[in-house]
Amino acid sequence: MGIQETLKAISDPTRREILVLLKSGKKAAGEIVEHFNATGATISHHLSVLKNAGLIIDEKKGKYIYYELNMTVFEEILSWITTFTGGDKNE
Repeated sequence: MGIQETLKAISDPTRREILVLLKSGKKAAGEIVEHFNATGATISHHLSVLKNAGLIIDEKKGKYIYYELNMTVFEEILSWITTFTGGDKNE
């Protein structure tokens, strides 16, 4: 995943809100949909964009799909950003 794809994914307010929801842990797709005034298809699209950007991972359990944050990508982005803020003295 490239940083351009990641930044594009988080540029959308709905996708950022989904990420905030997932901070508290794994959620089923239906649980995520309940938080929005949008169709399941619309939220599914947003989930797909986040997944393609590597920001979330999914796991199918029975007939449900659960989503959670992929913290590795967040850590990579934070590390990159800190090179601009002086947080990494080795650069």
